[in-house]
Amino acid sequence: MSSKATQPFTLIALLRLTRFWNLVIIGLAQYFTAGFLISSAALFDAKLLLLSVSTVLIAAAGYIINDYYDVKIDLINKPERVVIGKSIARRFAILFHTALSFSGVVIGFLISWKIGVINFLSAFLLWLYSNYLKRQPFVGNLTVALLTGLSIELINVLFEVNNQLVTIYALFAFFMTLIREIIKDMEDLKGDNSFGCKTLPIIWGIRKTKLLVYFLMSIFILAVVTLNRLYVGLPMNYFLILLFLPMGLLLARLLRADTIKDFDVLSQLCKVIMLLGILTMVFV
Repeated sequence: MSSKATQPFTLIALLRLTRFWNLVIIGLAQYFTAGFLISSAALFDAKLLLLSVSTVLIAAAGYIINDYYDVKIDLINKPERVVIGKSIARRFAILFHTALSFSGVVIGFLISWKIGVINFLSAFLLWLYSNYLKRQPFVGNLTVALLTGLSIELINVLFEVNNQLVTIYALFAFFMTLIREIIKDMEDLKGDNSFGCKTLPIIWGIRKTKLLVYFLMSIFILAVVTLNRLYVGLPMNYFLILLFLPMGLLLARLLRADTIKDFDVLSQLCKVIMLLGILTMVFV
């Protein structure tokens, strides 16, 4: 594909490339975690702002490099969503990725050496994921899930505490992201298979991959109930409305899902469940 953009560059194209709303969710998750699980005073701490900015920058860079390596696959899976090579030239995409990653790492070191090292490793893993891990069975899914959970656990690192509630929500983000990433692999099976990827749906088939998702959902629900009883003690009504009912809907739709559109709806539903999970912090 030519590096020359075939359509004029626009801010909308850049926002699409960096998944603007996903970045908003990341920032909100960190602020909700700090404000409701650590202290309301944490919301006005300049270090939290710097942390959120650095995390968002690295995440945005990760989305860019992922699309950079997956242009040909995305032209099969999601041709209408392809930005690189159309509105944004490939050379500019690499430039944006490098600038955002570098900025995120530098800001991390300005906060503390621990945050800086974590940001550097996160940026490297996102590059490695896009270049190699994404095409391997399960390890790519696990990498993204770990990094998503880490974005929440960073609040403990930032404020140098060991808040168990923060870790619990980090585990929630990990499980929901892992489930969503596997569902996205089912959605992208056609394009991934055309370019020699070895994702779970390609290796196992859709049916066996669904069984793994059912298992992960069961472990996730069991973990939520157990951790709530041990550490939180919220009335189960909160979880019934904000978690169990949406998870039940996810399960029901997954049982019947067999088209790209079905799996896309499920992927979006996972995002909604993530948001609802964040909202439960208000009640904690």
